[in-house]
Amino acid sequence: MRGGVRNIVYHHFYTFSFFLVLTLFRPAFSIHVNTLSPTDSLTISSNRTIVSPGDVFELGFFKPSSGTSRWYLGIWYKKTSERTYVWVANRYSPLSSSIGTFKISDTNLVLLDHSNNTVWSTNLTKRDASSPVVAELLANGNFVMRYANNDTSGVLWQRFDYPTETLLPEMKLGLDFKTGYNRFLRSWRSPDDPASGNYSYKLETQGVPEFFLWSKDVPVYRTGPWNGIRFGGIPDRRQLNDMFDNFTMNKEEITYTFMMNKTNHDTYSRLRVSPSGRFQQYTWIPQLTNWSMIWALPRDECDVYKVCGPYSYCAYTKTPMCACIPGFIPKDPRAWELNDWSNGCVRRTELSCRGDMFLWLKRMKLPVTRTAIVDRSIGEEEECRERCKMDCNCTAFANADLRQGRSGCLIWTGELMDIRNDAEEGQNLYVRVAAADLGLLKKTKLWLIITGLELVMCLFKTQTNVWFI
Repeated sequence: MRGGVRNIVYHHFYTFSFFLVLTLFRPAFSIHVNTLSPTDSLTISSNRTIVSPGDVFELGFFKPSSGTSRWYLGIWYKKTSERTYVWVANRYSPLSSSIGTFKISDTNLVLLDHSNNTVWSTNLTKRDASSPVVAELLANGNFVMRYANNDTSGVLWQRFDYPTETLLPEMKLGLDFKTGYNRFLRSWRSPDDPASGNYSYKLETQGVPEFFLWSKDVPVYRTGPWNGIRFGGIPDRRQLNDMFDNFTMNKEEITYTFMMNKTNHDTYSRLRVSPSGRFQQYTWIPQLTNWSMIWALPRDECDVYKVCGPYSYCAYTKTPMCACIPGFIPKDPRAWELNDWSNGCVRRTELSCRGDMFLWLKRMKLPVTRTAIVDRSIGEEEECRERCKMDCNCTAFANADLRQGRSGCLIWTGELMDIRNDAEEGQNLYVRVAAADLGLLKKTKLWLIITGLELVMCLFKTQTNVWFI
C-alpha cells in the first residue's frame, strides 16, 4: 500500500515539475515565431531566434567563426545545411563578449552590450510613441518594425533599406527619391569578418543608369545600361525560368530588383559581392544540398573597366585582346604595341558631320552611359539614325529597349569607353565614323558587320545597314 502511495506521489511530483518547467519557459516561445514584441527580447545566452514564415530565414546572434570572440546580430538561411548570412545589423560594432540583448526600446530596435550601452539602433526620431510597435521577420527575409495594430503597410523601418553584401529577391538597389535612400551592396572584409570590405556594387544614376563594381573609390567593372530585359553585361537569366529582373525609373525611384517564381519554394537565389571583389549569383540546389554559383563578374580581363581605353573594344579570345574601332588608330602606337591600351584610340580623320557614316558593331557591350541620353519617343533604328544625324556631336547610337516592339534611342555625344565584344549578351552599336577612313565613295552603300570581331565588307545595291548622312 505504501509503495502504491509512493508511486502516486512520485507521479504527481514529476507531472507538477514538468508543467512547472513548461510554464517557466513558455514566455520565450509563446509569441509568434516571426515577431518580437516590446515585452520580448533576444539574448546571446538564451540562444533564442526569430524564424520567418516557411522557415526560410532565421534572425539571431552568431559568431562568424569559432576562433573569434565577436558576436553579431544577423539573418541567415535556416534550411540550408551551409550557414549562409544575408544581413548583419552591427557589422561596424560587434559585441566583444557573449552578453548582448536585442529588443524594442520605446521608439526603436536596439542592440545592447554587456554594459547596456547601445551598439546598434534603428535610430528613428519621428514616430507616434503612444502606439505600440512590433518587429517582424517576413517570408522574403525582410525584417520590419511596424505599428502593432497594422499590417506591413504601416512599416516604420525595414532592413531591406540597409543591405550589407547580399541582394535577395524583392530587395531593391538604387535611389528612392521619397526617403533619400541610395541602397547598394558592400562586401564583407573577409569570409569571417562582416565589417565593411573594399568592394561595393552601386547603381550609377547620372546619365543612363547602370551598375558599377567599385574597389574603394576606383571602378573595376561596369554592367552596361538597362536594355528592357536586363542590364547589359549581366548574363541572361530568363533561361533559368525561376527568376526575372525588374528595373523601375520614375519620379519616385530608380531601382533594380529581381524576383523568383513563387511556385518553387525550395529554390533560393541570391546576389552578393564577395570579399575578393566579385559580383556573383548563387542558387540553392535542393537535390545537391549546396549553393551553385551561376556566374561571377568580372568574368575575364575584358570585363576590367576601361581596359582598352576610348574608341576601342575588347575581345577576350583575340590576340591582342584590344583593337581600335575601324576608323580609329592607337593614340600611343608604341604603348599599344607593348599591350598598354589605356590611352585608347583616336580618329584617323576628323568628322565632317554631313559626310559621315555609321559603322555597325554587332554583339557589343554598350559604352559608358554617364553622358548618354535616351529619347523614348523614338522607336525604329532609322528614326534613331536620323536623331543622331541631326546632332553633329552625336558619336554613336543604339536601341534602348531590346524587347519586342523595340523603343527608345540611346545616344552618345562624347568619348566611347569600355566596349567589349559579347557574343551572348551584346547588342548592336552604331558608331559615327568618317567615310574617308574606310576608303569609300560618299554614296557607296555598305554593310559592315563585326562577327567574331572579324570585319566583313559586303556591297549591296539595296538594303543598307550602314548609312551615309
